[in-house]
Amino acid sequence: MKILSIETSCDETAVSILETNGTLESPNFTVLGNALFSQIEIHREYGGVYPNLAKREHTKNLIPLLNSALQEAGMIQANATDIDADMVTEILTREPILAEQFLELIPTIEKPDIDAIAVTYGPGLEPALWVGINFARALHAVWDIPIIPVNHMEGHIASVLLSNPETLNPEPLIQFPLLALLISGGHTELVLAKKWSDYEILGRTRDDAVGEAFDKVARLLGLPYPGGPEISNLAKMSRDANRDIDIKLPRPMMKTDDFDFSFSGLKTAVLYKVKDENLTDEEKQDMAREFEDAATDVLVEKTKKALRETGAQTLVVAGGVSANTYIRNSIKNMVEGEFPEVSLLIPEIKLSTDNAVMIAIAGFIRKETGTIPSIDDLSAEGNLALS
Repeated sequence: MKILSIETSCDETAVSILETNGTLESPNFTVLGNALFSQIEIHREYGGVYPNLAKREHTKNLIPLLNSALQEAGMIQANATDIDADMVTEILTREPILAEQFLELIPTIEKPDIDAIAVTYGPGLEPALWVGINFARALHAVWDIPIIPVNHMEGHIASVLLSNPETLNPEPLIQFPLLALLISGGHTELVLAKKWSDYEILGRTRDDAVGEAFDKVARLLGLPYPGGPEISNLAKMSRDANRDIDIKLPRPMMKTDDFDFSFSGLKTAVLYKVKDENLTDEEKQDMAREFEDAATDVLVEKTKKALRETGAQTLVVAGGVSANTYIRNSIKNMVEGEFPEVSLLIPEIKLSTDNAVMIAIAGFIRKETGTIPSIDDLSAEGNLALS
């Protein structure tokens, strides 16, 4: 089965082509083509993602990325093909630039050997999601290829099925029940899966996501967007210097009886400590270190509690913040020391951030489990939850 996948939930525009073999118990994937455009540099001057700007960039870049992925996969066959231009224009009426590029490329090539189109329909920025959805609908109309709507967060969980994730006790790769810690700029949640496509959200952030807190604290320290890598770099400098620091930040909700998170208060605590202060470079490093320590302590403690109470056999840690080396290592140490029977899976760094490959894998899961959402009323769902 060959799946074309489209990801436009936030500030990465991505298209991939994945060939799938095997079963859910023993899957095998080959990336035939993969193209991604990151908008980080474009949004940097705004200090965060600007939704309408993200939409514009998706509109401009989807056709070039599709062309690149098809070329890499060896699926471009030049041949004039009749298509209904009026129909395409109507489907893409909100994306005139995309419609123009679509009508320049698609009529010049043969329908590729693709069995399904997987597309993210939530959660994310709704203006951005609509671009990918309408693009998938246009391709579906012209090529008569079925659409598989995909939850972006399921894509993050599914990302560990490809190639060589960082693992502890990886054989067999997935054992259920599975616990997933999903950490990104928009999400912090613990999800329990009894099987693929059967999810229960145990707890989530009540305010800021952990990645959002990293970005906000970075701004307080005068660091550029995205703030996560900047905070981590400073924190590492402080640890490498092995300084004793007297900064102490709270660990919000770390000991509560539930599985929820809260990072807004942690960010506010940093604000109070740096307000009206002209911090030295070393003081910024120490503040970054204490903030990263505090956030990590909360994530580790909540995950430990969830592992104990659910009896999960597999722990997946995924999402953009899972690329944080300190968080990865802290969770590894916790699992290795206290849950040696648990298989820990963390995607490769390149699959931690948003990408289309994980959307294709999630599409495969939906196909294999027979749980493909209806496309009759397919729409962008910015607050879509895993369920």
